[in-house]
Amino acid sequence: MAFKNHSSRTVISSSSSTSLRFTTFITLALIFCSSYYIFFSQSFDYSPVTSSPANPSYARDLRDLAFPWNKLSFGPISKKLKLAVFCKSWPVGSIPGGMERHAHALYTSLASRGHEIHVFTVSSDRSNREEYYNKGDLHIYFSPNQHGSLNCSQAFEIFQRINGVDHYFDYVHTESVSLPHWRAKMVPNGDVAVTWHGIWYEIMHSKLFQELYYSNDHLSSDLQQTMPRLVDEIRFFPSYKHHICISNSAHEVLVNIYQLPKRNVHVIVNGVDHTKFVYSPESGVRFRAKHGVPHSNGADIVMGVSGRLVRDKGHPLLYEAFALIVKTYPQVYLLVAGSGPWAKRYAELGANVRVLGALEPEELSGFYNALDVFVNPTLRPQGLDLTIIEAMQCGKPVVTPNYPSIVGTVVVDERFGYTFSPNVRSLVETLDSVVRDGSRVLEMKGKACKEYALSMFKATQMASAYERFFMCMKNERYCWYPLSTDN
Repeated sequence: MAFKNHSSRTVISSSSSTSLRFTTFITLALIFCSSYYIFFSQSFDYSPVTSSPANPSYARDLRDLAFPWNKLSFGPISKKLKLAVFCKSWPVGSIPGGMERHAHALYTSLASRGHEIHVFTVSSDRSNREEYYNKGDLHIYFSPNQHGSLNCSQAFEIFQRINGVDHYFDYVHTESVSLPHWRAKMVPNGDVAVTWHGIWYEIMHSKLFQELYYSNDHLSSDLQQTMPRLVDEIRFFPSYKHHICISNSAHEVLVNIYQLPKRNVHVIVNGVDHTKFVYSPESGVRFRAKHGVPHSNGADIVMGVSGRLVRDKGHPLLYEAFALIVKTYPQVYLLVAGSGPWAKRYAELGANVRVLGALEPEELSGFYNALDVFVNPTLRPQGLDLTIIEAMQCGKPVVTPNYPSIVGTVVVDERFGYTFSPNVRSLVETLDSVVRDGSRVLEMKGKACKEYALSMFKATQMASAYERFFMCMKNERYCWYPLSTDN
């Protein structure tokens, strides 16, 4: 009897294992097939928009754009909007993350243009306080739950209560799923636009890269669960009327894989304050001196990395690669800005690494200017990391993974830096190329980065693009480009 029971369990286990392997095989096959379909058969235009007799300026409906709205030059708008915004958190007290910096830059800029902006969110310091405050036309409503996250039900109740006071909201905007899809259906006329800072199709690739890097004997449960999550996401995306992507590759996924109407999917890339992130060699010299990094003849190359020092941001990858590079080039330095568990590991690499901790926002420009090259080793190919754009604004070339979201939108040319596959061997080879190219080549690439970033990734351009988008949603007359007021 005991033997029969054991045999039964073995059969069941074997069957489950076979089923799991089949499911995983199908998942991986779908990933690679859909990736090939998108990135080798797409017709998205990545080229700069220029005006010349051979290449006339764009003149048609903005909803048919085949490139980011940021590439166009929009003029001033006299009409004013009343917008409701749902976002994950708002910068308060603690050093803000990328999402908080993005939200603050966009909505303060729109409010400064006279638009009435109502933001339903929570404070980034995760305090549970309920609060309302306003600064001119910017109105902030903190609606936290007991865990400090956004209480969607309470925030939506406030939205409904103030909708119609003076006049109704012209449109509703949500940062990712801050306003859940079942709530979006409750908005009058369904007038909701969502900006996606990461989608499950990209997250699926992220988990795949992490699985390959860590070489687990058994597939993680995260990777096994991605396909059901992806299918669920594809099914609820139509609950939102319009979709704004922050990379060209995400646009292609939403149109070709999620099968959303092309006219309902748009690209507006993130921007940063170009008055705060500026090219300043003098501030770089001061930053190096403050942290004991030799300048010019004392150090061959100074590399830098910033952000949360956690595993999925690729820090194990950079840790291994730099440990190998410094053996070959002992005068190469690495500046590490940020906090997290990998800070201690970086410190183990010795005197060639400076672990700086989390920097205040006003220190970041000096940090970037102290570098010869900025490295972003992330294993997460979703969204666009603001640190890459900040470094480019400061005139620094970048080293990034060759993810479609990056090479299709930011590092679109080898003049801007270097790309690598997300593994140690490829990153070591790339860092070796960086050192061999030397400071003169890096400086030339940095100048190209600065020019491109100023043409594409300014916060003012991003705000102008969103302003015109919402005006287009309110009145189709504003969907045409150019208007007489456009530059």
